[in-house]
Amino acid sequence: MTASFTAAFDLVRGHVAEGRLPSGVLGIATADGTVALDAVGTDAAARFPLFSITKPLVGLAAARAVERGLLTPETPLRDALPEFGRDRDDTVRLRHLVSHTSGISEPALDTPRPLRTELITAGRDFTAGTVSRYSSIAFEGIAALLEHATGRGWDDAVAEWANEIGADGLSLDHEGTVEVEGAAEAGLDMERFVALRHPGAGLAGRAEDLLRLGTELLRIERGGTDGILRPATLAMMRRPLTGDIPRLEPYPAERGQDWGFAWNLRSRAPGLIDRDVYGHGGWAGTEFWVHPTAGIAWVLLTARAPRDGVDLDALDNAVVSAR
Repeated sequence: MTASFTAAFDLVRGHVAEGRLPSGVLGIATADGTVALDAVGTDAAARFPLFSITKPLVGLAAARAVERGLLTPETPLRDALPEFGRDRDDTVRLRHLVSHTSGISEPALDTPRPLRTELITAGRDFTAGTVSRYSSIAFEGIAALLEHATGRGWDDAVAEWANEIGADGLSLDHEGTVEVEGAAEAGLDMERFVALRHPGAGLAGRAEDLLRLGTELLRIERGGTDGILRPATLAMMRRPLTGDIPRLEPYPAERGQDWGFAWNLRSRAPGLIDRDVYGHGGWAGTEFWVHPTAGIAWVLLTARAPRDGVDLDALDNAVVSAR
């Protein structure tokens, strides 16, 4: 462990020792690779359900298709699914799907119906682009666009870039992953959820997989042109797409963030020292954040549905201000 990150690791150890987290893997990377990695109550190489960290990983696959001219942010979902939204008088485009502004009614994360059925038959809660409300079903739309444009499944598209950087622990295989404490009590049927192979939440992986991605993104931010994305493509992903439109729970305006191309952009977060940051969190406590100016990416993997008393802003500040 790198001594300068002691405060951050002490925070995670304290949360585990006092029962706020069941276990935790914290890792930190720079553009040169992983610089610190430690685990409390589990193994540093353990695989965890990543839940919504899946979203930007699928977003990367979609951005690569945009790079290749197979999609654009303006591509309508109806190009892939002509039967979608027959009763809608608006057009849902890729940019709406990646930015939580599609207005598609949200089913349960463990819906018993196939996700594609849910997507096609879903109602509309608002006109696309007029409101921001967090959506997982929208990523089934991104999956449909990827399949239509590339002829491959979304998981294969993720595996393609993941294998390029050695993040080979990322997959839909949940065999042997750390069990999520409190999932059933919180209303999630994990077996049914895993069977959905959800493109908005279904991947599992190791801390090292995400740290490799963090290193790659920081390297691209530094101008690297031989990576999984071109620098201009990553810049496109980091452009805010939500502006000043109304924000509904669970991400109201006071949380101080925007949505980019599948990234959570915490550019206005009141609790952060460094607001040049993008990333994503997951339902059971997984976190992945990249600070380009600070040159740091960090990952926290844990597995509990309720996590009372855990202040992630405090952890982020301890990471970026390490001396």
